Amino acid sequence: MKTSLSIKPVALGALAIASILAVATTLPSFTKNSDLAAITINSIKVTDGIKAPTALVFPAPNKAWVTEQTGAIRLIKNGKLTDVVVLDVKDKLVRVNSGYEERGLLNITLHPKFASNGKFYIFYSRPYKNEQGKPRFNHTDVVAEYKMLPNSDQADPNSERIILTQDKPDGNHNGSGIVFGADGYLYVTFGDGGGQHDQHGTIGNGQNMNTWLGKVLRINVDIEGTYSVPKDNPFVGKPDVKPEIWAYGFRNPYRITLDKTSKQLFIGEVGQDTWEEVDILQKGANYGWRLVEGNHCHNPATGCDFNGLTPPITEYHHSEGVSVIGGYVYNGKQLPSIKGKYIFGDWTGPVWYLQKSGDKWLRGKVTINNFPANAKITGWGEDQSGELYYLTNSETGPGGPGVTTGSLYKIVKNQ
Repeated sequence: MKTSLSIKPVALGALAIASILAVATTLPSFTKNSDLAAITINSIKVTDGIKAPTALVFPAPNKAWVTEQTGAIRLIKNGKLTDVVVLDVKDKLVRVNSGYEERGLLNITLHPKFASNGKFYIFYSRPYKNEQGKPRFNHTDVVAEYKMLPNSDQADPNSERIILTQDKPDGNHNGSGIVFGADGYLYVTFGDGGGQHDQHGTIGNGQNMNTWLGKVLRINVDIEGTYSVPKDNPFVGKPDVKPEIWAYGFRNPYRITLDKTSKQLFIGEVGQDTWEEVDILQKGANYGWRLVEGNHCHNPATGCDFNGLTPPITEYHHSEGVSVIGGYVYNGKQLPSIKGKYIFGDWTGPVWYLQKSGDKWLRGKVTINNFPANAKITGWGEDQSGELYYLTNSETGPGGPGVTTGSLYKIVKNQ
């Protein structure tokens, strides 16, 4: 399972065909895929016993919260998984399948002033009540704010403030990225609506500027009520364009993270049948879906117009992996060898790093010692000191009652 990922059943059985079809005109790219030297880093297990972990934050030194897809936020203290449940939104969720599933409690981020205001934000999937004669939806994606109880490790379950909601026609491609940028605004990612090939309307949701689907939004949540739209958002005041949109042309921008040094936002964008990509977020940019997949024509399969499209900083073929899990630029102190490198992986296990070289990004392989056999990478985390962590699950989904096959690992210096 990969929460909010899009694993494409047809992709794995059709790689050869997809490779042939992908030889169309390609997008001029910032990517240079000649590999850098491979590097090896160590990791240690922090804890196991987690049920389908999806995201990780660090509210205080020696404390971590991990979200379980089935609705709970668990407290890890001094490296041990405790019995404390910070918050449980299970009763708000859609019924989450025990097998492969992309819905549920998918992400969490802390307010930049969390230490003083106790506010944090989650992204989850709630049921949609379909009515006869109206468009049918699979579920509704929700971004909500909660507050901590005073002097407690638990949140006030009655403090929910719903920031925004988005009805979804299908159960997959939920995006679910939420992060505060260096500007203090909240960035939210939504997938294209789900299904295959963004077959929504005449141009697909990714290119339809009158929907949040297939977009990255930028909003101000530090107001009374829900949110406001920053005046410098690129499409404010334009007719038939949602003003919350910061960038568009995405299929499933599953993870978005902030590099605290460069202040850039990196996105892992899950592809369709052939290519996975990583993007750097730019104001007003069009990343091309469904016209292109990575640097390659998609719809149409040949002869697409690349004019005005922003290319990824890297891409990789489905011969290497099937669903990208966006990570972090390393800003810690324990591993100088990876300082400033973007560390990311694929759901199926491979891990890479990106390194800037002029106007190109070079990609190299990463071997992580003590990486669990047959594990799926389900997320990455960064603590207050810039050290990196990764989440795994040996199941392809949450599993049945009592199944807790998720684990948390920390990347550490070589001994």
